[in-house]
Amino acid sequence: MYKDFDLSGQGVVITGGNGGIGLGMARALLAAGARVSIWGSNPGKTEAAAAGLAQGCGDAARVQYQVCDVGEEAQVEAAFAASAAWLGRVDACFANAGVSSKGTPLTEMSLDEFRRVQRINVEGVFLTFRAAARHMAAHGQGGSLVATASTAAIEGAARNSHYGASKGAVTSMVRALAVELARHRIRVNSILPGWIVTDMTEKSVGNPKFADAVMPRIPARRWGSIDDFGGIAVYLASRASAYATGEQFVIDGGYTKF
Repeated sequence: MYKDFDLSGQGVVITGGNGGIGLGMARALLAAGARVSIWGSNPGKTEAAAAGLAQGCGDAARVQYQVCDVGEEAQVEAAFAASAAWLGRVDACFANAGVSSKGTPLTEMSLDEFRRVQRINVEGVFLTFRAAARHMAAHGQGGSLVATASTAAIEGAARNSHYGASKGAVTSMVRALAVELARHRIRVNSILPGWIVTDMTEKSVGNPKFADAVMPRIPARRWGSIDDFGGIAVYLASRASAYATGEQFVIDGGYTKF
C-alpha cells in the first residue's frame, strides 16, 4: 500500500455527508482509516447514514454525526466545535453540502430564490471553511479544505444562473484561500462533479429526453456514481496531495471536454 494514502488517525468533517457525493466520500475516507464526522440538516437521514457508515466500516467508534444547517452561523460554529472535540483534531474538512436550482429563467427568478441557493452553496462554504481554518491555524499542523463545486462553475446552463453563480463563487473563493492560508500549511481545493446519480439529480437523469440529450456528450457513456468521488477525497485528505492547492478537480467522465 502507498503509505501516503493511509489516513489512520486523521479526523475528517464532511458537510452533506448523509447522502450523495458526501456519503461516497465518507465511505472511502473510512476505508482509508480516517475517523469521520458527517453533517446533515435532516436528523433522521443523518443518523441513519452514520449508522450505515459505522456498519460498513465495522467500527462505530470511527463515525459521528452532527445535525446542522450550514447556512446558519451559530449552528456551524457549534457543529464544528462538537466535531473537533470528538475527533480531537480536524485534519480535513469537506464543504460538500449544497442545494440545487429549480430550473428558473432569469426573467422569472425572484430574489428569494437567488438567495436560497447562495445561502447554502456560498455562505455555507464560507462559514464551514472559516471554522475549519481557525481550528487548523490554531493547532498548527496544517490541513486540507475541499469544496464541492460543479461543472456549472465553468459551463453555461440555461435556467441555472443562480446555481452557476454559486459554484463559480466557490471556485474563486478556493483560489483566494489557497493563497491566503498556505502560510498555515492549509491547502484548499475544489471538486467539480459532472452528472452524478444522486437524490438531487434523479429526476433529470431519469428523464429519457434529458438522458438522450446529455449521454452522447459524456465520453465515458455513463452517469457518475457517488463512489467515483472516493479516490479524489482520499487523495485530497492525504499527504499525497501535500503540494496541490488552489486547483479544480473535474470529475465528469469527460463531459466538459467533448
